[in-house]
Amino acid sequence: MTTPLSARSGLVAALAAAALAAPLVTADTAAASGSKLTHAQAASRLRAAGISWTSSGHCSDRNNRRCTSFTSINSGTVNGIITFKRAARCAVTITGGTETGHASGRYSHWNGYKVDISPTGCVTNYIKRTFRYAGKRGDGAPMYKSSGGNIYARESSHWDITYK
Repeated sequence: MTTPLSARSGLVAALAAAALAAPLVTADTAAASGSKLTHAQAASRLRAAGISWTSSGHCSDRNNRRCTSFTSINSGTVNGIITFKRAARCAVTITGGTETGHASGRYSHWNGYKVDISPTGCVTNYIKRTFRYAGKRGDGAPMYKSSGGNIYARESSHWDITYK
């Protein structure tokens, strides 16, 4: 016979087990894979999260290096930068997305794994105090690595972020 107390205890135990099994979502644990988004889908999610973007060409054509495009960005990359903004409590401005003109490779801008953001003092301070210094990239950019494996590389004019 189940008493109200034993049923409640069982429910509490089940909820506690589920909470322990659920991953903690932080700025460094958002998965970068997921589905490919259209520019409009990504822009809508970013705008709703208070993230802005800029383009030297004032455009979003993926095939124009002067544009900032989100066409074919991974949903996890968008989730990652949104989570970063919330955790850092900084203004975030994206300056590069999936447009042509970036380096190639598996975890590239073109393949939807990277965004570039403006290097404000707030963003830079958060990255440097939150993530582990991981040495210099081949091009000399200092890198910081999150516990989730994401890489924050400080290039000359921006932070180049790879969400793995």
